[in-house]
Amino acid sequence: MSRFDLSDRVALITGASGLLGVEHTKALLDLGAVVVMTDINESGLIKAYDALLNSDNKERIFYKVMNVASKENIQNVAGELISGGLNVDILINNAAIDPKVQVDSVVETSRLENFLLDDWDFQLKVGLTGAMLCSQVFGSDMAKRGGGVLLNIASDLSVFAPDQRLYKKDGLQPDQQPVKPVTYSVIKHGLIGLTKYLATYWADRGVRCNALSPGGVFNGQGDEFVQKLTQLIPMNRMASKDEYRGAVQFLCSDASAYMNGQNIVMDGGRSVL
Repeated sequence: MSRFDLSDRVALITGASGLLGVEHTKALLDLGAVVVMTDINESGLIKAYDALLNSDNKERIFYKVMNVASKENIQNVAGELISGGLNVDILINNAAIDPKVQVDSVVETSRLENFLLDDWDFQLKVGLTGAMLCSQVFGSDMAKRGGGVLLNIASDLSVFAPDQRLYKKDGLQPDQQPVKPVTYSVIKHGLIGLTKYLATYWADRGVRCNALSPGGVFNGQGDEFVQKLTQLIPMNRMASKDEYRGAVQFLCSDASAYMNGQNIVMDGGRSVL
């Protein structure tokens, strides 16, 4: 079990105020790591930080407001951490835009035919370019210091296409049906390509990179959607938000020291059907 010990490591998590970002933070705190929570949403970040702060971890948990789409901002945060004696050993690229169905009075803009270029650019800038920029800044420093871990949070939709039947609404014409937007699949597939690239780029300098692809997490979705989705999952249920902690602990610690460039899919078996 000593291979899981992170008491001498500093981890930085992007998108840390989100549903899974909080769980990733808990997972690494449980192994003794110093954890820096980052997010562009300052109020959400402070709320998440305050909820996790306790007497056992008050010297091991920090937060920084950070925009992953800005290399200058990332570099400033990195500089502040280094000045404070915190060299990042583990980076979890978790930040993403969760694309919602966007409806106006004329067209369903989640559909490919109507998808807005501004939404495409913004979502890729955060979910994919942001992961590259954070890896560029923090990964470069890891390589200079002789090692580290990069973990990209992808999705089961990194290995198969969205089943748009999950989002179908009765009574709507085909061209008005909401869908999972194209950006989500492109970003998550792109993260796997980034993972493979980074896995070989600094391997000789002790930096390894893997991806974790979670399946659907239950978070109060409607009964109709949950029923449709669970019928596609051999385990017949969605994941609980805390069920990915063990995988994060494994991938970020020396327990996975010889794992590099892999995409760990945890989706209840959906992707093997």
